[in-house]
Formats: sequence, structure tokens, C-alpha cells
Amino acid sequence: MKSIRLIDWQDTMPLRHKVLWPEKPIAFCKVEDDETATHYGYFIDNKLVCVASIFIDGASARLRKFATLPEYQGQGIGTQVIQQALKDLETKAVNYFWCDARESAAGFYEKFGMRPQGERFYKGDIPYFKMGVDLINQSYKLN
Repeated sequence: MKSIRLIDWQDTMPLRHKVLWPEKPIAFCKVEDDETATHYGYFIDNKLVCVASIFIDGASARLRKFATLPEYQGQGIGTQVIQQALKDLETKAVNYFWCDARESAAGFYEKFGMRPQGERFYKGDIPYFKMGVDLINQSYKLN
């Protein structure tokens, strides 16, 4: 059985740690304001395989700490989670959705109408782009 559910921020930590920063202490995976963000979990047979955290600030929503277990990547799970988050944002006064995207994942975010905003930057030795989409004036739905 597969489902997307809202989860507590603490439940995101082991998966964030395993996928994003296994070489760092788990506390490194905590984000300021995790307690007030909206956290999504994708479950397969009650196993958490993907997490995404959405931080709303006024009319803007930011995706942070989006991670899928490697053995479940490339199966459309992350796409379903982002689609659910965007659907939920339609009920809020949010008109801009953005994230700091690893350059290697830019194509994934482009599926939602997100485009690079500004120049490439680095976190450590990993190249990133800020990517965003205007939710009011541009369709972000997949075809």
C-alpha cells in the first residue's frame, strides 16, 4: 500500500540523514523552523521512503530537505510528493514556490515549471541553482 501523509519533523530526520548527509551528524539535518513547516512522507507498506519539507513565508513557499531513498529513486515518488504539496499550496495564499536545487536535479524541478533564478552557487563542492515558479501566472502541473 502506498500513501502520502503529513508527518512530524522528527520523522524526517533519519531519512534526511541517510540520503542527504550520511557523513554528518544527524543534528546537521535539522533546519531552523522545522517545527512550523509542513512535512510530507511517502510510505510504501508503512515504510517511509521519501520526505519533503515545505516552509511557508507569507506568499512564498520553499521546498527544503527533499530526499528519497536511493532504491526508490526514479519511480515517480518524488514527483507525486511535490504534486501533493503544490495541490495543498493552492488552498493557501501562496503564489511563489522555490528551492535551492542541486544542479544535477534541475531537470526534475523543470517538470513543475521551475526555472533557475540567478547564478549557480555552491554549498561545499556541490553546485546549486535557486529555482522557482510563479504559481499564479504559470502552470506547474505535469502533462
